[in-house]
Amino acid sequence: MVRVAIVEDEDIFAQELQGYVMQFARESGETFSVRRFTDGDEITEGYSGDFDIILMDIQMRFMDGMTAAEKIRELDREVIIIFITNRADYAIRGYQVDALDYVLKPVNYLSFAQKMDRALERLGREQEHPVILNTRSGMLRVDAGRIFYIESEGHQLFYHTALGDHYVRGRMQDAENALSGQGFFRINKGCLVNMKHVDGVQDGCCLIRGERLLISRARKAEFMAALAKHLGV
Repeated sequence: MVRVAIVEDEDIFAQELQGYVMQFARESGETFSVRRFTDGDEITEGYSGDFDIILMDIQMRFMDGMTAAEKIRELDREVIIIFITNRADYAIRGYQVDALDYVLKPVNYLSFAQKMDRALERLGREQEHPVILNTRSGMLRVDAGRIFYIESEGHQLFYHTALGDHYVRGRMQDAENALSGQGFFRINKGCLVNMKHVDGVQDGCCLIRGERLLISRARKAEFMAALAKHLGV
C-alpha cells in the first residue's frame, strides 16, 4: 500500500487531489491510503514518518509548504515530496528540499498522473524497506539498504547509516528481527552488518567502509557461507 498525505488548506483543491489519487489507483492497480492535512504545521507537528508520498501546497495560511518541507526533511530524507502550486517560480525552490517534482494549479489529471508514475518508480527503486529510528534528536526514517551496520552499547543501539550515525534505545535482538530478510547478519553478540556493504574479510574481521568489525569464532563459518550466497559464489 502506498501512503499519501495531501497538505492543502483549500477544500476544493484537496478534494480534487484526493479524487485524482483514487482515479490513479484504479488505473495503476496500486492500493493507496490518503490522509489530508489543512496546513503545514498540522503535518509537521508530531511528524511520524508514516507517508511514502506528500502532495504539498506551497501557499498556506499558518505554515507554508516550503517551511513544512524543510522541517520534514530534518526528520525524513526518504519521503517523496511533490509540490502543488500556482507559481512555477515557487516550485523551483522545491529542489532545495529534494522535492521530486511540482504540479501547477489548476491541476491537470494527465500531468498529475505523470508525476505519480515517477513517484512510484522512485518508491520501487529506493523504498525497499523503510526503518523508523527514534533517535535522541527525534524520529528519522532510513531505508534498510542505507544502514551499514549496527552496534549495541548497553541498552543503546548505534546505527551507522548513509544519513549519519544515530543512537537508538533498544535491543539488538529487536533490530535483528526488524531487519530479517533484508540481508543482515549478526557477526558477533553486539554487531549486525548489512551484507550489501561488506567490502571483504581480513584477519577474522568484516570490512565495511574502512572499519574492521570482529567476527566471532562461533559465527565465522555461517557468516562466510551467508556472504558467499549473497555474492552468488
